[in-house]
Amino acid sequence: MDGTILFVCSGNFCRSPMAEAILKDFLRQDGKECHYRIHSAGTWTRDGLSASPLAIRAMQELGLDISAHRSRHLTSQDVAGVDLIIVMTRDHKEALSAEFPEAREKLCLLSELADQRYDIADPSGSDSLELHKGCAHEIKELLTQGYSRILSIAATGDEEA
Repeated sequence: MDGTILFVCSGNFCRSPMAEAILKDFLRQDGKECHYRIHSAGTWTRDGLSASPLAIRAMQELGLDISAHRSRHLTSQDVAGVDLIIVMTRDHKEALSAEFPEAREKLCLLSELADQRYDIADPSGSDSLELHKGCAHEIKELLTQGYSRILSIAATGDEEA
């Protein structure tokens, strides 16, 4: 196993499950799915919630199925057991840095991994499929741009990778 990657957003029923599914698909296409463990969790959720129906539809348009996803509340065990934590917003990064100071070195903002620095807006609460599709495409583009860097950091722990 080369590394374990955890995606974190607020509710774990939209952005982080979409990111999890997209990265798993990239790894499958690349023949590396056995080398990495990919999970997701939420900072402000409870266990067992389904993915948002609009997130499910947006992902179906990308050929991915997240209908079996169930939310997980982020725990200290989650944080301790991963090599890289990818968050959606600067607020997530700041909050996790404060709550889990031992994990600061493995926290990265998704956009930063693609050499940018901005928050991924949360489409949850919106009834717009277009907004959810836009979020899914944005996450996919950032994961495409940051793919090799993400794998390298997860495998080596070196953020300069």
